Amino acid sequence: MSKSWSATLRLPKSTFPPRPVPKLRDQYIQRCADHLYEWQRQNRPPDHNFMIHDGPPYANGNLHVGHALNKILKDMILRVKIQQGQRVDYVPGWDCHGLPIELKVLENSEGAKLTPVEIRKAARNLASNTVLKQMKGFRSYGVMGDWDRRWTTMDAAFEIRQLRLFQKMIKKGLIYRRYKPVYWSPSSKTALAEAELEYRDDHISNAAWIRFPLTDEWRTLPQFESLRHQIEGQLYAVIWTTTPWTLPANRAIAVHDDLEYCVVRHGVNSLLVAKSRLDTLISKIGAKDHVRVIGTFEGRQLTGLKYINRLRGKTAIPQPIIHADFVSADSGSGLVHLAPGHGFDDYNVCRPLGIPVAAPIDDEGKFTQDAFPDLPEALLSAPSIIEGGGKNVLSLLQLQCDVLWVEKYQHKYPYDWRTKKPVVIRATEQWFADVESIKQQALAALEDVRFLPESGRKRLESFVQGRSEWCISRQRAWGVPIPALYDDKGAAVVNEEVVEHIISVIQERGTHAWWSDAPDDKAWIPPSLREKGEYRRGADTMDVWFDSGSSWTMMKGRADVYLEGSDQHRGWFQSSLLTRIAAGALADADFEKGAPFKQLITHGFTLDQDGKKMSKSLGNIIEPQQVMDGTLLPPIKQKKGKATAQGTPAYDALGPDALRLWVASSDYTRDVAIGVSVLSAIHTALIKYRSIVKMLLGSMHESARTAPLTSTDHIAFVQLQDTMQEVGKAFDNHEFYKGFAALNRWVTNDLSAFYLEASKDRLYCGDGGGVLEPLLTGLLRMLAPMVPLLVEEAWDHRPEWMKQDSSLVHPLHQLYADPIIDPNRLTRDLTSLRNDIPVLMSVHAAIKSGLETARGDKVLGSSLQSSVILDVADSPTREVLQTYAAELEGMFVVSSVEINAELPVDPEWRYTREFEINGVKGTAVVLPPKQAKCPRCWRYVAPEEDKLCHRCEDVVAGHSDVH
Repeated sequence: MSKSWSATLRLPKSTFPPRPVPKLRDQYIQRCADHLYEWQRQNRPPDHNFMIHDGPPYANGNLHVGHALNKILKDMILRVKIQQGQRVDYVPGWDCHGLPIELKVLENSEGAKLTPVEIRKAARNLASNTVLKQMKGFRSYGVMGDWDRRWTTMDAAFEIRQLRLFQKMIKKGLIYRRYKPVYWSPSSKTALAEAELEYRDDHISNAAWIRFPLTDEWRTLPQFESLRHQIEGQLYAVIWTTTPWTLPANRAIAVHDDLEYCVVRHGVNSLLVAKSRLDTLISKIGAKDHVRVIGTFEGRQLTGLKYINRLRGKTAIPQPIIHADFVSADSGSGLVHLAPGHGFDDYNVCRPLGIPVAAPIDDEGKFTQDAFPDLPEALLSAPSIIEGGGKNVLSLLQLQCDVLWVEKYQHKYPYDWRTKKPVVIRATEQWFADVESIKQQALAALEDVRFLPESGRKRLESFVQGRSEWCISRQRAWGVPIPALYDDKGAAVVNEEVVEHIISVIQERGTHAWWSDAPDDKAWIPPSLREKGEYRRGADTMDVWFDSGSSWTMMKGRADVYLEGSDQHRGWFQSSLLTRIAAGALADADFEKGAPFKQLITHGFTLDQDGKKMSKSLGNIIEPQQVMDGTLLPPIKQKKGKATAQGTPAYDALGPDALRLWVASSDYTRDVAIGVSVLSAIHTALIKYRSIVKMLLGSMHESARTAPLTSTDHIAFVQLQDTMQEVGKAFDNHEFYKGFAALNRWVTNDLSAFYLEASKDRLYCGDGGGVLEPLLTGLLRMLAPMVPLLVEEAWDHRPEWMKQDSSLVHPLHQLYADPIIDPNRLTRDLTSLRNDIPVLMSVHAAIKSGLETARGDKVLGSSLQSSVILDVADSPTREVLQTYAAELEGMFVVSSVEINAELPVDPEWRYTREFEINGVKGTAVVLPPKQAKCPRCWRYVAPEEDKLCHRCEDVVAGHSDVH
């Protein structure tokens, strides 16, 4: 009759659940986030501070996985720094002003005409509610921070700091107002900065070849003497444009001095075109047999000629042909139509020559009466220029046969990043910050900044280098007012005194009063101006990038890290850098000069599983809650008799740790994909962690703290030590995905497949000794930044004897570099052991391969049903194996191991595998066991069937409850 030996075994016992308990989630988040942040503020040294300054998310709409990627990356960096002994400082913030919120308010008004005061009130309510909703979401990810001190760009104190920064820039002469072209969004009815644009490569324009008649003055010039009698009709200059709607604003034509141009006869008239572009022109207008070159000229011979823009009407004055460096013969006609009110290059080349600037369109992109003075209604009735208004211009020119050819042309074009509609370049009165004069200082300030990835350096430098000014004014109500007054002639009055006075009133009444106070309220006018005429307050607000770019003013010095998406090189990173450099020149002596950040870290965008960028239009946006609830993966297969209520599917909800582990596993320096395959791998890894933690918690014994350590224990410690070093280095470099990969290799190959397998017999049937407690300590330290809820939960479920030990430190409070084992317990030379490990692992792999084949052939089930003979000719390898000979059977989980023993003549079965160490080969032969199976430990080391092995006899003798 067989006996039950279970009472004599040390079987694992743990209360740690296989899956997180949903009702405990909030409790664990509070402990591992809120309480931890407060603990480290009290217990980490204040003179060893580490600060991440928050790039404020926009307080508009629901959170998506891109938000989670950003916040969790920041959180993991902070947790690593706490492990390194630093005190961390992270105060979350929100960007609350600007167009998207204002547009949503207008959308919610259902067509009602709202005043600026009503817009601002509704926008503030919307932003305030969104901040609270988003904050709740961020905290549900286990993100820690000083949430009670959170800031928003609409806080009164923040607005005052922003206005003070503006005042400093006024004092330095860096702010000015000018009528000049800017990016203008007809769909948003406001000016935009470069950072608010996105470019599309599939934009289609109606490109046109247009002729402008030259005045007859050319006939009096000596260089054209040979042409006087060859041209009976009119001489025309031919231009090509992709924006026919800008033709009413044409004020000049540009040629290049060094290009060669030709005059060709076209019927009774003649056309002026670059010689290299003639064939293209002929192919377009289909006049090959009717065109003849009658003269060639250098561009410099053409400058000074005059022409007429017929769209300017009967009173049109002659306009000049000028030289411009940017003219080339690579496209178009080689003559460039210049509209200084609708082009940056056009403006820059025309302004020094005194050529006037015109932009006859309104805020919505519709033509004004100045577009066609002879018959204003012809263009006033036209659609917006982004809805085809340019066709109406071409129709007017067609009456004079001035349109030579029209074609569809696909090209890159800027769009409003909010409305997703085309923008235009339009001259308006706007406020600008002078970037040109601080550009070199800004670039120099980046020299001591660490970039991750390093490619971010060139990206940011190129954006700064390519910018000479920054349009900081917006024509919207929801924002910080530009503190400017205007006299009765519309001239702006902005100086230090005016700004100081306006700030003093705002401190008393708030920015809202700028709009709500009566227009003639004298309180806003400085006393020195009150008797000098009538003044009114301006209506422009500041660019939201100026808002968020001012956030560095909340810091005493420079932040250790700025971390945002790669689109912020042209946005927040740049605006923060420029405003700080601008202010720094006038700062007091204790101001730490330089960029606002010491490290600049950027992450990519989130993509769906097909590699597509997430967008509302594609319907592929993933919310973090879906990852935490497990609803993106197939439902759990229910066991029989355990169907859920009303047949609703149940999902494997692994909580915030699943979301966090996805972030940790991702190479965020590139775009990051998320989908079923990615999340399946994350779930597998997280479940593996939980299984191992449960096993370790259930198998640890207090007696193991004093039990002698075997060579296998020492090997496990060395493997853990090396892995912790690799993981720690990766985490310190913010390369969490590398740390995640190293941790998983150790868990799979060293901890699970090697040590835990090798230790089961000792743990369950032997003295229960080993290094499980140090292994758990090391594992939890590596997991702490990535999955803090799991670590908190593991600590909650530690064995009772550990709970009674007051000397133990909470895993989240430990220093990463603290010892994980008493060095006095280590009795082996770790250096020589580390050198021996490759030999042992090579032999282990060969034996395992043989066992797997044997198991596949069904000659054995457990690896203990085997013995092994190692044939090793190489002396150094043999000596290493003989050093560990007494432990090899346990290390390799077989019943016996012999070195260079004689092989049995005719075994029942055998499997031979080679191994190689330093170029020298050996052989592992897997054979049937030599002895009988011990009914208690199942090793084949018993003298006969149904008899205990000697070890088990000794253990059982100490138990009285065996029957």
